[in-house]
Amino acid sequence: MKPLRDAIQDYLALRRSLGFKLHDAGAALAHFASFVEQRGATHITTQLALAWAQESCSVQPAHWAQRLSYVRAFARHHSAADVRTEVPPAGLLPFHPARARPYIYSEKETERLLESALRSLPMRDCGHGPITASSAC
Repeated sequence: MKPLRDAIQDYLALRRSLGFKLHDAGAALAHFASFVEQRGATHITTQLALAWAQESCSVQPAHWAQRLSYVRAFARHHSAADVRTEVPPAGLLPFHPARARPYIYSEKETERLLESALRSLPMRDCGHGPITASSAC
């Protein structure tokens, strides 16, 4: 059986030949290969992938989820060649980014913004009469 590091290189070469850049994934999977080798593991396990993904305590959970997704994609590919490979399940490190709450301007605030914008523009006579905040809408 091919060493994990070689299998990762083959996987990356295949995906890149299909047009994927995989800059971040390539570097991350190389680190994962080193992590696996340091532990003397012979195949990918969910526990090993999870330990590697969460290795750094100084990063956001989104980074953990991204690292695990790199391993998941490779493990899914590699499981065809090595039946011992465990594919970490989706949702193991769920991350749901908090969306920013949009600010809804009041009608008065909108009028003040438009008036301010109109004052900052050079005035031209386009033959349509005076421009006001209400007519600019």
